[in-house]
Amino acid sequence: MATSSLVTIFSFLFLVSFNLAADSDMLQDICVADLNVGVRVNGFACKPAANVTEADFFFQGLAKPGAATNTTMGSLVTAANVEKIPGLNTLGVSMSRVDYAPGGLNPPHTHPRATEIVFVLEGTLDVGFITTTNKLISKTITKGDVFVFPRGFVHFQKNNADVPAAALAAFNSQLPGTQSLASTLFAATPSVPDHVLTKAFQIGTKEVEKIKSRLEPKK
Repeated sequence: MATSSLVTIFSFLFLVSFNLAADSDMLQDICVADLNVGVRVNGFACKPAANVTEADFFFQGLAKPGAATNTTMGSLVTAANVEKIPGLNTLGVSMSRVDYAPGGLNPPHTHPRATEIVFVLEGTLDVGFITTTNKLISKTITKGDVFVFPRGFVHFQKNNADVPAAALAAFNSQLPGTQSLASTLFAATPSVPDHVLTKAFQIGTKEVEKIKSRLEPKK
């Protein structure tokens, strides 16, 4: 019960504290996303008001732990963004749940459109981000703790314990975007040229191909 109350307070304070969200301010009461419209201009087109229902503002996907043990990195992110909750369109907020298997890693990544704040639901996490001066800001956080990752900075979370962990993340964007550094560089389509990666990382072509083979999407 205590944890549930803390999560509620945390979510409320985060949502009301952003007077200027990362996304553009809305110009009407609601603009529920019409996910069936293919053309987008910095957001989704509005669904006709007559077709809006309570289902457009509801999502149950964060209630249960994800199967983090079935992933390569031992972590699983369940997003609650505008693609899952159409009513978030133009509101400038979203959330995610991250589940970590023992030893699981949410690998270094960035959110180009949002600042992130995490609340630990269970377990202990080693977290950190790197500034533009290459300074690592890191801390070990545990159940009930909060940590902030500034917009656009490379950051990570690692569960070094032998028991599962979970965290709730909130963003000041309806669709913050995620770029995982390893997969962005070594699993892009079309591929980043080997000569770029060998020079950037000071490794040989064989090493580049080996990394690419490990990160390529499962078919």
